[in-house]
Amino acid sequence: MAEFQVHPTAIVGNNVTIGAGTEIGPYCVIEDDVTIGENNILGSHLVIGRYTNIGNHNRFYPFSTIGLQPQDLKFDDEKTVLEIGDHNTFREHVTLHRGTGHGGGVTRIGSHNLVMVSAHVAHDCLVGDHVILSHAATLAGHVLVGNHATVGAYSGVHQFCRVGDYAFIGGYSVITQDALPYIKSVGNRAKAYGINTIGLERKGFTKEEITNLKDAYRTLFQRKLRLVEAQEVVTKKYSDCARVKYLLDFIAASERGIVRM
Repeated sequence: MAEFQVHPTAIVGNNVTIGAGTEIGPYCVIEDDVTIGENNILGSHLVIGRYTNIGNHNRFYPFSTIGLQPQDLKFDDEKTVLEIGDHNTFREHVTLHRGTGHGGGVTRIGSHNLVMVSAHVAHDCLVGDHVILSHAATLAGHVLVGNHATVGAYSGVHQFCRVGDYAFIGGYSVITQDALPYIKSVGNRAKAYGINTIGLERKGFTKEEITNLKDAYRTLFQRKLRLVEAQEVVTKKYSDCARVKYLLDFIAASERGIVRM
């Protein structure tokens, strides 16, 4: 495997590890104590902040800042990290900030994600796999985003909120509570608009799974039952459906409340 390539105009700090096959483009700045895995492509004019750990096969487009200090007034330049997995794409002008000491110390981006132009991931966020953050989508601090979720263009997610697996947040939305898995959350302030049927079909969900989720959604939110009563009904009816169980567990674990109709 070929050794890594560093453009002559790039600046690489001390204690930096660069894997084989990685290309670092013109005018990049790599700060001290950074680890970059194999076969990554760093376009021109990138800044990679200190204590950033990058996996393999990622592509970074120009003018992004990756792993700089968080925008948190309590941050006191303590050692915290940004961790990035494999096979991610980060488009132009993306900003990813490392964690804070009081928030767990790590911002983590999983694998196979697409982060579009001007998107922002703040300190202590945990982003799963196969996630899409559309143009200028913004995650405030401590946000958790599940696998296969989509956050639409120009949407903002409030600090400490969760976005469930396979959730779909429409463009220009404001999320101030937990966005439910499998469900479309749209608007300012966001409301729930039912199961994302087409999206789940594209992800390989069976007809039975989608039917079960639709029935669970109707029971939870469209019938004249208190939420706790509806949860009991759905739990008994779909005790053997893992998709519905995850939805129920997500609701039960909520601390900020959930996006509803």
